[in-house]
Amino acid sequence: MENLLKQIKERLENEIKEIKISEDFERLEKKYFGRKGEFTIAIKSLKDLAEEQRPVIGKLANGVKKEIEELLENAKQKINPIQRKAKEFLFGFDPTLQGSKKELGHLHPCTLVLNEIIDIMSSMGFMVIDGPELESEYYNFEALNIPASHPARDMQDTYFIKTDKNFKYSEKLVLRTQTSALQVRTIEQFGAPLRAIFPGRCFRNEATDASHDNTFYQIEGLMIDKNISIANLVSVMNNILSQIFKREIKTRLRPGYFPFVEPGFELDINCLICGGEGCSVCGDGWLEIMPCGLVNPKVLEYGGLDPKEYSGFAFGIGFTRLVMMLYGINDIRLLQSGDLRFIKQF
Repeated sequence: MENLLKQIKERLENEIKEIKISEDFERLEKKYFGRKGEFTIAIKSLKDLAEEQRPVIGKLANGVKKEIEELLENAKQKINPIQRKAKEFLFGFDPTLQGSKKELGHLHPCTLVLNEIIDIMSSMGFMVIDGPELESEYYNFEALNIPASHPARDMQDTYFIKTDKNFKYSEKLVLRTQTSALQVRTIEQFGAPLRAIFPGRCFRNEATDASHDNTFYQIEGLMIDKNISIANLVSVMNNILSQIFKREIKTRLRPGYFPFVEPGFELDINCLICGGEGCSVCGDGWLEIMPCGLVNPKVLEYGGLDPKEYSGFAFGIGFTRLVMMLYGINDIRLLQSGDLRFIKQF
């Protein structure tokens, strides 16, 4: 037994000399002092010794254990400074420098509202479709019943893109003025019946003010099936708004002109910033938030559907304005300003 304890000590001394990183000490301690470690097993065998030998060997075992623990501790003290120096060299860490606070980012208020609307519409069976911001003139205008000679083109003065003679695409390209450009694309791809929304960024060359910007976000919605009526449209609109605002919202439906719907409407909500009294955002207490209407038969035909068999409704949510209403923001330009003093409030 005495020889066994001395052998264990000698083996451990040799292994300590080979250690180069502090993590190896855990392995070594487990090997000798773990539940099935060599030293642990040796100590348990004391009960098998003669009664007169136990005190002597027990005292020896305690002495060997103390010597081993001192060896391990001394070795740790030597290894740790070396390892720390190596890490400082590798990672450029200087403990004498003042620390810097790392700030966590968060989602933009527009993204928060967009995610919520997507959840609401998905629960109602609407697909979420993405599309190009650089759109062809055909899908942005022609397929929406807005030919080149149509006066509605003047209502959406926008950004056309110049291309050189080597560009193979024959269509004129334009920064889309509305996500309605995805209506015919989606009908062509999925046919009918159809429920889909198209969230995305839009661009218009117009003067900016508290409620208008040349870059804004919109969600277009489209539902096509048999026997779709204005009642379906109003029901879905009110359901969306009540879920977004978590309460009933005062709305009004008034006639509006959009070439790709017939009849067309403007759905206004009572301004939540001024309470309907009139302010720089709404003007008269009402804010246009959802242009909508029944899909024009011409649009269905462009998508390859028979307007005698199918009908549908479309709506556009100006959800940048929706964000303003939800958070009480009185200037739409703040949302795209990139000003961190503003963004950090959310």
